[in-house]
Amino acid sequence: MQRTLAIVKPDGVSQKVIGEVIQRLETAGFRVVGMKMVNLSAEKAGAFYAVHKERPFFQSLVKFMSSGPCVPVVLEAENVIERLRTLMGATDPSKAAEGTIRKDLASNVERNIIHGSDSEGSASTEIPFFFSQYELLP
Repeated sequence: MQRTLAIVKPDGVSQKVIGEVIQRLETAGFRVVGMKMVNLSAEKAGAFYAVHKERPFFQSLVKFMSSGPCVPVVLEAENVIERLRTLMGATDPSKAAEGTIRKDLASNVERNIIHGSDSEGSASTEIPFFFSQYELLP
């Protein structure tokens, strides 16, 4: 079994689609092993997305991710990282495949409803950013 992190971003929370996103994740066969709602400060959002620090969209991303609550979720399943990335769809919703979360729910490339770890390495640092071991199911 593999674990990964997904985050329902502030736009998903404000649009009241948390439940729909979680339902899609569970319907896809992912087991939710941790979930909470948090408010990221700009400092925390910057630390989480530090890998993008040199990119032109970094400041905008930090501002967006600290603009309201988000819902980090730890998922478990076979090949969960690749399967989640497919279910999320392309970063730009206009280029995402039909039936994906971003195609159906997102408004643009920045406000794209959901984050998902892109590799096992990312997941291994992103999960503990939000969750301690005792907050996750065994």
